[in-house]
Amino acid sequence: MSYQTFVEDAFKLIQANEMWTGITPEAVARMRLQNRFRTGLDIARYTAAIMRRDMAAYDLDPSKYTQSLGCWHGFIGQQKVISLKKHFGSTERRYIYLSGWMIAALRSEFGPLPDQSMHEKTSVPALIEELYTFLRQADARELGMMFRDIDRAREAGDSVRDRQLLQAVDNYQTHIIPIIADIDAGFGNAEATYLLAKKMIEAGACALQIENQVSDEKQCGHQDGKVTVPHEDFVAKIRACRYAFLELGIDDGIIVARTDSLGAGLTKQIAFSAREGDIGDQYNSFLDCEEVADSQHQNGEVLITRGSKVLRPKRLRSNLYQFREGTGTDRCVLDCITALQNGADLLWIETEKPHIEQIAGMVDRVRQVIPSAKLVYNNSPSFNWTLNFRQQVFDAWKKDGKDVSGYDRSKLMSEEYDGTPLATEADENIRTFQRDASLRAGIFHHLITLPTYHTAALSTDSLAKDYFGDQGMLGYVANVQRKEIRQGIACVKHQNMAGSDIGDDHKGYFSGEAALKAGGEHNTMNQFAA
Repeated sequence: MSYQTFVEDAFKLIQANEMWTGITPEAVARMRLQNRFRTGLDIARYTAAIMRRDMAAYDLDPSKYTQSLGCWHGFIGQQKVISLKKHFGSTERRYIYLSGWMIAALRSEFGPLPDQSMHEKTSVPALIEELYTFLRQADARELGMMFRDIDRAREAGDSVRDRQLLQAVDNYQTHIIPIIADIDAGFGNAEATYLLAKKMIEAGACALQIENQVSDEKQCGHQDGKVTVPHEDFVAKIRACRYAFLELGIDDGIIVARTDSLGAGLTKQIAFSAREGDIGDQYNSFLDCEEVADSQHQNGEVLITRGSKVLRPKRLRSNLYQFREGTGTDRCVLDCITALQNGADLLWIETEKPHIEQIAGMVDRVRQVIPSAKLVYNNSPSFNWTLNFRQQVFDAWKKDGKDVSGYDRSKLMSEEYDGTPLATEADENIRTFQRDASLRAGIFHHLITLPTYHTAALSTDSLAKDYFGDQGMLGYVANVQRKEIRQGIACVKHQNMAGSDIGDDHKGYFSGEAALKAGGEHNTMNQFAA
């Protein structure tokens, strides 16, 4: 619907209700346009369609990959999308990632926690709702400024400018973009997964990322001690997420199935197997076992068979069973195929380093079975990107017979190598990593899980060093406010960003000329008009 159609509809409604004094059609139209998304389900339905279109576009052209940054607060997500629109004029193929790690570290009432699913599960849908509250407010703020420009154009009698602005409103691009939300290992059994998934979808999530770890033993994907579950258990949780989407009418919701098997050497239970070669038997085939004779059986032992052999899986004091070393890649491939065959839409393979050929090797095997397989990949701050890529270049040069005598492989992180040919090539490989990995390794979506955690710490460290040191107030003015002004950072006018002008508009709607507005000539925000 166009702006004018909204106005005309409001006019008819007001005319039919004669007692609604002081209600103007244009004010009603503007408020409706500023509140396009009424519920989280409206948002989930809208953003799921975006992701599906992007997935189809990537299948046709793998250079059209998508990206996101992890956000732990609504304001951070809002500012990211405002920046996207400012710098690129579009939010196309850009999403938000909601990281369970950052919720645990920053949003739990227990205080900072490790990424072990110990935080309140309700904090996950709460953050989704918060992010979309801030993004909807960004819409209302930007549209409100456009409406004020329309009023100014009309007051000046500038009909050309008026028409241009109305057209801009009709073609307005919302700040609402997809969120890929981390549901960890489901916070319990399949029923618990379903209940939490519903809350997350109702808050606006169109994509849920779930991992194949044991819920009550869950670890961060880049730490030790990870324990996986048999495929049937994981498939039940994938189905639980799909049922949640379907119950709520989000028929094209996206499920991202994550495998941690590459770095997980343990399982909590032996998989059920009805016959040799089924999925349970394949899972058990990776267990580290020893052959036993009938006379060696002891009470309480778990035994499995492989053909005619009776085997005892190695059980640790923790009552966990271990997989054979070197089976992680094969288990990842089986996990991916099984997940896609049972309703998952995208894959996530958690790796220990950002290495394109390692990822591509697994994806190539998955695509032999499911050609359309696509990945979400964690461009993690847990990787030392500088050291990893410098070592990759060092190894490639050495293999090709190039002279590497001027470099110490174990010390390539050192500043003394900055600016060297090796470091320059490594940096270029980092710069093009996302593009190259999407073309070679089937990565549809690249994300950084914890970027704003680190940027907040870095910027605060710089400000604290300068402000509490010799720079004093200049430490803030020169390094924060002056840069905000010159770089056009919207929140330099923090009163406007917080909604003061929206409130003034509403006061005018509600009280007319009697409205007491905050944005008068004595508002210090006017100092930033230039």
